[in-house]
Amino acid sequence: MLNQPGSDIELLRAAYAAFNTRDINAALALMTADVAWPRAFKGGFVRGHEEVRAYWTEQWSEIDPYVEPSAFHPEESGLILVDVHQVVRDLAGSVVADEHVGHRFTIDRGLIQVMEVCSLSDQPDSEQKLAK
Repeated sequence: MLNQPGSDIELLRAAYAAFNTRDINAALALMTADVAWPRAFKGGFVRGHEEVRAYWTEQWSEIDPYVEPSAFHPEESGLILVDVHQVVRDLAGSVVADEHVGHRFTIDRGLIQVMEVCSLSDQPDSEQKLAK
């Protein structure tokens, strides 16, 4: 059964909120058991809840990221591209990065199955028009 884009977007909003408040258990509850998650600052992917937990715990011991979705773009393929305003601070509070990035999600049966970091210019032409 396919999800409605609105319910998928609410799922993603909840995941971003859980990440930003460092509520790992709430975030993991929104993901499939075999979720694939990018190691954005390290390279590669982690898979499954325990690997995501370990990655985030390590990441948060080194940097303080905050990610705010500013637009959601459902794609014809069924994936959702999210325009994200990302602010990364070092542990002393200095801004290391302040930029917009793309996160592309695969949703399976109402749960996040895959997240990929991508360029916002990776949108198909028809999707770019929706973003403006």
